[in-house]
Amino acid sequence: MEAFLVCLTSIAIAEMGDRTQLLSLVLAARYRRPWPILAGILLATLASHAIAGVLGKWLGRLLSPGALDLAVGISMLAMALWTLKPDKPAAEGEKIRDASVFVATLIAFFVAETGDKTQIATLALAAAYPSLLAVIAGTTCGMLLANAPVVFLGKAFADRLPLKAIHVGAAALFAVLGVLFIVRGWH
Repeated sequence: MEAFLVCLTSIAIAEMGDRTQLLSLVLAARYRRPWPILAGILLATLASHAIAGVLGKWLGRLLSPGALDLAVGISMLAMALWTLKPDKPAAEGEKIRDASVFVATLIAFFVAETGDKTQIATLALAAAYPSLLAVIAGTTCGMLLANAPVVFLGKAFADRLPLKAIHVGAAALFAVLGVLFIVRGWH
Protein backbone atom coordinates (compact mmCIF):
# COMPACT_ATOMS: atom_id res chain seq x y z
CA MET A 1 0.00 0.00 0.00
CA GLU A 2 2.92 2.35 0.71
CA ALA A 3 4.21 2.02 -2.86
CA PHE A 4 0.77 2.76 -4.31
CA LEU A 5 0.21 5.83 -2.11
CA VAL A 6 3.71 7.26 -2.63
CA CYS A 7 3.39 6.76 -6.39
CA LEU A 8 -0.12 8.22 -6.53
CA THR A 9 0.72 11.36 -4.56
CA SER A 10 4.12 11.90 -6.20
CA ILE A 11 2.75 11.72 -9.72
CA ALA A 12 -0.49 13.60 -9.03
CA ILE A 13 1.43 16.54 -7.58
CA ALA A 14 4.23 16.42 -10.16
CA GLU A 15 1.70 16.39 -13.00
CA MET A 16 0.28 19.80 -12.04
CA GLY A 17 1.29 22.18 -14.81
CA ASP A 18 3.18 19.46 -16.66
CA ARG A 19 3.08 19.35 -20.46
CA THR A 20 0.77 16.34 -20.44
CA GLN A 21 -1.68 18.21 -18.22
CA LEU A 22 -1.48 21.13 -20.63
CA LEU A 23 -2.11 18.65 -23.44
CA SER A 24 -5.21 17.44 -21.57
CA LEU A 25 -6.42 21.03 -21.46
CA VAL A 26 -5.83 21.49 -25.20
CA LEU A 27 -7.62 18.24 -26.04
CA ALA A 28 -10.56 19.12 -23.77
CA ALA A 29 -10.88 22.56 -25.34
CA ARG A 30 -10.65 21.20 -28.87
CA TYR A 31 -12.88 18.12 -28.67
CA ARG A 32 -15.13 18.83 -25.64
CA ARG A 33 -15.69 15.08 -25.15
CA PRO A 34 -14.17 14.11 -21.79
CA TRP A 35 -14.78 10.35 -21.73
CA PRO A 36 -12.85 9.43 -24.90
CA ILE A 37 -10.09 11.82 -23.79
CA LEU A 38 -9.86 10.15 -20.37
CA ALA A 39 -9.87 6.69 -21.98
CA GLY A 40 -6.98 7.75 -24.23
CA ILE A 41 -5.09 9.21 -21.25
CA LEU A 42 -5.66 6.01 -19.26
CA LEU A 43 -4.39 3.64 -21.97
CA ALA A 44 -1.46 5.88 -22.96
CA THR A 45 -0.42 6.23 -19.32
CA LEU A 46 -0.74 2.50 -18.65
CA ALA A 47 1.45 1.73 -21.67
CA SER A 48 4.02 4.43 -20.90
CA HIS A 49 4.27 3.60 -17.21
CA ALA A 50 4.32 -0.16 -17.82
CA ILE A 51 7.33 0.31 -20.10
CA ALA A 52 9.01 2.58 -17.54
CA GLY A 53 8.14 0.17 -14.72
CA VAL A 54 9.57 -2.87 -16.47
CA LEU A 55 12.72 -0.92 -17.33
CA GLY A 56 12.95 0.28 -13.72
CA LYS A 57 12.61 -3.29 -12.41
CA TRP A 58 15.32 -4.47 -14.80
CA LEU A 59 17.67 -1.67 -13.74
CA GLY A 60 16.82 -2.38 -10.10
CA ARG A 61 18.09 -5.95 -10.43
CA LEU A 62 21.44 -4.75 -11.75
CA LEU A 63 22.21 -2.66 -8.66
CA SER A 64 22.77 -3.60 -5.03
CA PRO A 65 20.02 -2.40 -2.67
CA GLY A 66 22.20 0.41 -1.30
CA ALA A 67 23.32 1.56 -4.76
CA LEU A 68 19.73 1.37 -5.98
CA ASP A 69 18.49 3.54 -3.11
CA LEU A 70 21.25 6.07 -3.82
CA ALA A 71 20.39 6.11 -7.55
CA VAL A 72 16.68 6.52 -6.84
CA GLY A 73 17.41 9.24 -4.27
CA ILE A 74 19.61 11.17 -6.68
CA SER A 75 17.00 10.80 -9.44
CA MET A 76 14.30 12.10 -7.06
CA LEU A 77 16.46 15.14 -6.25
CA ALA A 78 16.88 15.71 -10.00
CA MET A 79 13.09 15.40 -10.37
CA ALA A 80 12.70 18.06 -7.67
CA LEU A 81 14.82 20.47 -9.68
CA TRP A 82 13.09 19.54 -12.96
CA THR A 83 9.68 20.12 -11.36
CA LEU A 84 10.62 23.73 -10.59
CA LYS A 85 10.88 24.39 -14.34
CA PRO A 86 7.26 24.55 -15.57
CA ASP A 87 6.31 23.27 -19.00
CA LYS A 88 4.88 25.54 -21.66
CA PRO A 89 1.74 24.83 -23.70
CA ALA A 90 2.13 23.68 -27.31
CA ALA A 91 2.51 26.34 -29.98
CA GLU A 92 -0.72 27.78 -31.32
CA GLY A 93 -0.27 26.38 -34.85
CA GLU A 94 0.28 22.76 -33.78
CA LYS A 95 -2.54 20.45 -34.88
CA ILE A 96 -3.69 17.11 -33.50
CA ARG A 97 -4.81 14.48 -35.99
CA ASP A 98 -8.56 14.34 -36.33
CA ALA A 99 -8.95 10.55 -36.77
CA SER A 100 -10.92 10.35 -33.52
CA VAL A 101 -10.79 11.93 -30.10
CA PHE A 102 -9.67 8.69 -28.48
CA VAL A 103 -6.94 7.87 -31.01
CA ALA A 104 -5.71 11.47 -31.09
CA THR A 105 -5.52 11.51 -27.29
CA LEU A 106 -3.87 8.09 -27.08
CA ILE A 107 -1.16 8.97 -29.58
CA ALA A 108 -0.57 12.53 -28.41
CA PHE A 109 -0.49 11.58 -24.74
CA PHE A 110 1.84 8.60 -25.25
CA VAL A 111 4.27 10.72 -27.27
CA ALA A 112 4.11 13.60 -24.78
CA GLU A 113 4.66 11.23 -21.83
CA THR A 114 7.74 9.63 -23.42
CA GLY A 115 10.73 10.95 -21.51
CA ASP A 116 8.49 13.15 -19.35
CA LYS A 117 9.31 13.64 -15.68
CA THR A 118 6.39 11.45 -14.60
CA GLN A 119 7.65 8.58 -16.76
CA ILE A 120 11.17 8.98 -15.37
CA ALA A 121 9.73 9.08 -11.84
CA THR A 122 7.80 5.88 -12.60
CA LEU A 123 11.03 4.20 -13.70
CA ALA A 124 12.76 5.25 -10.47
CA LEU A 125 9.81 4.24 -8.28
CA ALA A 126 9.58 0.83 -9.97
CA ALA A 127 13.25 0.29 -9.25
CA ALA A 128 12.70 1.23 -5.61
CA TYR A 129 9.55 -0.70 -4.74
CA PRO A 130 9.05 -4.46 -5.01
CA SER A 131 5.48 -4.35 -6.37
CA LEU A 132 5.48 -3.35 -10.04
CA LEU A 133 1.69 -3.55 -10.09
CA ALA A 134 1.39 -1.11 -7.14
CA VAL A 135 3.79 1.32 -8.83
CA ILE A 136 2.02 1.26 -12.20
CA ALA A 137 -1.42 1.45 -10.56
CA GLY A 138 -0.31 4.32 -8.32
CA THR A 139 1.36 6.36 -11.05
CA THR A 140 -1.54 5.80 -13.45
CA CYS A 141 -4.11 6.80 -10.82
CA GLY A 142 -1.98 9.85 -10.02
CA MET A 143 -2.04 10.88 -13.69
CA LEU A 144 -5.81 10.46 -13.84
CA LEU A 145 -6.29 12.31 -10.55
CA ALA A 146 -4.36 15.29 -11.94
CA ASN A 147 -5.81 15.23 -15.46
CA ALA A 148 -9.48 14.35 -14.97
CA PRO A 149 -10.43 17.73 -13.44
CA VAL A 150 -8.67 19.52 -16.29
CA VAL A 151 -10.50 17.42 -18.88
CA PHE A 152 -13.91 17.92 -17.24
CA LEU A 153 -13.60 21.52 -16.12
CA GLY A 154 -11.29 22.85 -18.82
CA LYS A 155 -9.63 26.19 -18.92
CA ALA A 156 -11.71 27.82 -16.18
CA PHE A 157 -10.31 25.32 -13.68
CA ALA A 158 -6.74 25.41 -14.95
CA ASP A 159 -6.58 29.21 -14.79
CA ARG A 160 -7.38 29.14 -11.06
CA LEU A 161 -4.63 26.74 -10.02
CA PRO A 162 -1.68 28.27 -8.15
CA LEU A 163 0.80 26.50 -10.45
CA LYS A 164 3.92 28.07 -8.94
CA ALA A 165 2.96 26.87 -5.44
CA ILE A 166 2.10 23.43 -6.83
CA HIS A 167 5.49 23.20 -8.56
CA VAL A 168 7.28 24.17 -5.33
CA GLY A 169 5.22 21.61 -3.37
CA ALA A 170 5.96 18.88 -5.93
CA ALA A 171 9.66 19.77 -5.88
CA ALA A 172 9.64 19.58 -2.08
CA LEU A 173 7.93 16.17 -2.18
CA PHE A 174 10.50 14.82 -4.66
CA ALA A 175 13.34 16.32 -2.56
CA VAL A 176 12.04 14.68 0.64
CA LEU A 177 11.70 11.33 -1.14
CA GLY A 178 15.18 11.77 -2.60
CA VAL A 179 16.73 12.46 0.79
CA LEU A 180 14.88 9.50 2.35
CA PHE A 181 16.17 7.14 -0.35
CA ILE A 182 19.73 8.50 -0.07
CA VAL A 183 19.70 8.11 3.72
CA ARG A 184 18.37 4.55 3.31
CA GLY A 185 21.09 3.86 0.72
CA TRP A 186 23.87 4.93 3.07
CA HIS A 187 22.75 2.52 5.80
